[in-house]
This record gives sequence, C-alpha cells and structure tokens, in this order.
Amino acid sequence: MEPDGLREFVEHRPRLFALAYRMLGSASEAEDAVQETYLRWDGTDRVQIRSAEAWLTTALVNLCRNWLVSARARRESYLGPWLPEPVPTAQGELGPLETVEERELVSLALLTALERLTPVERAVFVLREAFGYAHREIADMLDVTEANSQQIFRRARQHVREDRTRFGIPAEHASELVERFLRAARDGDIESLEQLLAADVSATADGGGLANAARRPVRGARQVARYLAGLSRWAVPGQELLVEEVNGAPAVVARVDGAPLVVVGIDVADGVVAALRLIVNPAKLTYFARSSGAAGLVGERPDRSRRSL
Repeated sequence: MEPDGLREFVEHRPRLFALAYRMLGSASEAEDAVQETYLRWDGTDRVQIRSAEAWLTTALVNLCRNWLVSARARRESYLGPWLPEPVPTAQGELGPLETVEERELVSLALLTALERLTPVERAVFVLREAFGYAHREIADMLDVTEANSQQIFRRARQHVREDRTRFGIPAEHASELVERFLRAARDGDIESLEQLLAADVSATADGGGLANAARRPVRGARQVARYLAGLSRWAVPGQELLVEEVNGAPAVVARVDGAPLVVVGIDVADGVVAALRLIVNPAKLTYFARSSGAAGLVGERPDRSRRSL
C-alpha cells in the first residue's frame, strides 16, 4: 500500500477498533475485523473514495454485521453464560470516556444487553448512541432508509434499556465501594459482603468450558456473599486482587505473576453492588493480558488455577 493509504488507515484504526469492539463484544474478534477491513482497503481503488472515514466505517460495520450472524449460532452452543471480553480502559483503549454516558456505553453490562439485539439493530444503536452518526449517514452505511434507521434505533434502545440498572453513583464513590467490596472478599467476610450487595444481586461467571465456572447465575445477597467467600478459599500462591479500570469502571482483577486469572466486572447502583460478572475463560483474557502488560502469560496458567467459579 502506498504511504498515503496506509497513513489514512492508521489514523482511523483506533476508532475502528472501538467501533468493532462495541459491535462484537469481543476484543480479539474486533482486531480481526479491523485487519480484514485493512485488507479490503488495501485491495480497493481509492481514487473514487471521497471520505476514508465513511468508507472504512461502512466496510467495518457491515463486516461485523455478517460476523454477528455466525457468532449468534456459536453462542447458542457456548458452555455456560456468555459474557463480553474485558478491555482495560485507563489508557484510552476505547476512546474518550469522560462522561457517565460514555462509560456506560462500554460497560460489560450494556455490552451484555446488546446481545439481545439483531445485527442491524446493534449496528444502528452503536453508530447512533456511541458514535453520534446522523440517521442519514447510518442509512447510507446500512442500505436502509433514514426513517427505517430511526425506527430501528428506537426499538433497539428500548430493548437495551429494559431491566438495565444505570450507573447510579459518581465514579469516585463507585471506586470506594469496590475497594470495600475487595477487602471483604479478600477476608472471606460473608456479613460484610452481604451488606455491600443488593438484595437481588446476581453473580454470573463465564468459563466457556475452558475453566471451571458456575453454569448458572448465583442470585440473592446471602447466596452471592457465600459464593464469593468460597472463591477466596481457592486463591493460588502469589495471587493478587487488584482494582483496575475495566470497560470504563472499577473492577476487581485477580493476577498471578502479572497474568490475569479472572476479571470481575461490578455494577453499582444506589450505593450497593447490583451485579457481578466474572470472566475466567482464558481465551477471553488474552487481549486483556496483552494490553495490560502480561502478554504470553494467559493460557500458560498452571492447573491449580482451574477452580470452580
């Protein structure tokens, strides 16, 4: 590729990754989608292209739409609950996250909720809600009418917001609550844990058949507190529990020698923990390990780390 074409692609690459990740809920698949978009960009005659951003965005979004069709079939046979791949965001990996709304749009909770949308609904929602494209632009990208784009967006937003608990307290207060939660979890203090949990709290674990994990969500404050206290007894030698920024919010990350063993996403609302999402599938931690400085360690974990979550 000539330097100008490569330079244009590199300029747009961070935004393309952020878009693909929101579309797919998978950082590794998002990287693949960006790479495929590059190959298409490299192989096209760019003389007639008026806007590199529009061309690349259109190519990427429609590629992701097609991938989501096959992804849905794969996820129907997935072992246990499916959760999105976590992404560390302290260094701006998913773009600016300066407002509550921007953080919510990359949260594990919202990405999980996006799974209930059709591929076209997800594309319209992400393009409009997360990237602010006009419906006229979205219509051109997806080959629908502008009125249809507006209708799809209203329907998608309604589906996504159903039963969704919004981030209910300022970020600094959420961090304080997560720190308290972490201390209680480290100590296996069931009573303290229970006081930090909503009455209808749920804990969902994703092992994907590659790590032992509960196949069904654990529900209720008492049950979840006991569940978490039980997990603390399975800590492996050298394990550290840390609070890190993951998908725009404070999360608990268990590491051994720098390698992440589990990422626990935490939904906070009304001053308590409303939901927990435990990603323990090592395949879903590969990007997280690489981008947070532990490349090559995930997947080489010892058998002793394969504990029930």
